[in-house]
Amino acid sequence: MTPSDVLARLRTLQEGDLPTKGGRTLAYVYDSGLADADDVARQAVAAFADSNGLDPTAFPSLREMENDLVGFAADLLDAPDTVVGSVTSGGTESVLLAVQSARDSRPDVDRPRMVIPSTAHAAFHKAAHYFRVEPVLVDVGDDFRPDPAAMADAIDGSTVLVAVSAPSYAHGVVDPVADVAAAAQERGVRCHVDACIGGWVLPYAARLGRSVPPWTFAVDGVTSISVDLHKYGYTPKGASLLLHRSPAHRRSQLFASARWPGYTMLNSTMQSTRSGAPLAAAWAVVRTIGDAGYERLTTRVLDGVDRLVEGLGAIEGLRLPVRPDSTLVAVETDGSCDVFTIADEMAARGWFVQPQMRFAGHPPNLHLTLSAATTDSLDELLAAFADAVAVARERGPVQVDPGVAEVVAALDPDHLGDEEFDGLLAAAGLDPAGSSVVPDRMAEVNALLDLASPELREAVLKAFLDRLQRPNRR
Repeated sequence: MTPSDVLARLRTLQEGDLPTKGGRTLAYVYDSGLADADDVARQAVAAFADSNGLDPTAFPSLREMENDLVGFAADLLDAPDTVVGSVTSGGTESVLLAVQSARDSRPDVDRPRMVIPSTAHAAFHKAAHYFRVEPVLVDVGDDFRPDPAAMADAIDGSTVLVAVSAPSYAHGVVDPVADVAAAAQERGVRCHVDACIGGWVLPYAARLGRSVPPWTFAVDGVTSISVDLHKYGYTPKGASLLLHRSPAHRRSQLFASARWPGYTMLNSTMQSTRSGAPLAAAWAVVRTIGDAGYERLTTRVLDGVDRLVEGLGAIEGLRLPVRPDSTLVAVETDGSCDVFTIADEMAARGWFVQPQMRFAGHPPNLHLTLSAATTDSLDELLAAFADAVAVARERGPVQVDPGVAEVVAALDPDHLGDEEFDGLLAAAGLDPAGSSVVPDRMAEVNALLDLASPELREAVLKAFLDRLQRPNRR
């Protein structure tokens, strides 16, 4: 293929993707709406695509940019002079490193545990799986926040980490960080704040006079914070930060190996080879937007959240389970319709909203991540919601055949083979071998998945992913 053919093919492939600009995708992507920031990011990616962060002495430019970004975040997060940090590939890696470094700081603990709310990000469960740190889950109340006393009671001699969210992804509320961190400090346990999605918004919200619960390094007992640059820093994907209160807290995160005949491997993150492109793009965008620019963007997006919350509350059939503390909004129905049909109808109108399944007695809902670029189209978004809900109310909730529902409820994922999974995927409308990998309308699929236990849902979706990622042979 010629270069022009390759680029044409890329454009064709991209036609099926969700839009990343324009603010119509309310999950996965974050759009500042600033053309100059987008332009400088693309140029930085191109300039540093071939550089490698493996050796900080080989590419000192990357080291300098990383230290600049950590310093910017340290000022934003009320960090002490002792703070240190690393740029990672994303929020999941930041969380994984927080768990790994906490575990490895306590070699005396044979079976390490971490205490987290049931609303903690799934990255903590991934860390538990990878690093064999048992997750101790603490239920949340009607406000979707854990009780600090229950968090404290869950700490024992095997606890190496306590973690809280600022805010939690599913409902957008800030956990009681101060009380939990105090309990952790009293027991000599690290406390991590997962601020991946709120860490670049909440400090500016507080500066603007909005009520924000304490959560930064100004809170005694907070030992580490994760915050993503590629969310509300509005940088290209592949850039997050993990900050530790002191070098002593980060020491167990660092890895070195001279136990082979090659160079001595030395890593500050889970990666060895690291492209300089995401780091350079993040540095360029943060420098372009600047402190005052982020304050303006935060004003814009939080004013948008206020309008969105008010507008959704005025649509018959919708209700908010909790008022958000930041930029994440959850919305559910009153039972007259279902969120899965609404999501389909929103997609038909050019808006992507993310369905969230029922969990721990709470009904399914829709997740909306508002970014600055969406605020110019809020009237259009709310009009689309009103139309979508009207259609969903007219059709009524999606009904799953009672016999199918009974079968799904009785299935044990541990005893299902490939044939059974193939049958389940076909029944759900998820057939990677079919003419369409994912159906245009997902309401029936999501309604069926919503009935499944979390374990069965995980198993079915892993089977789907396994079949989805098979090689295209020449």
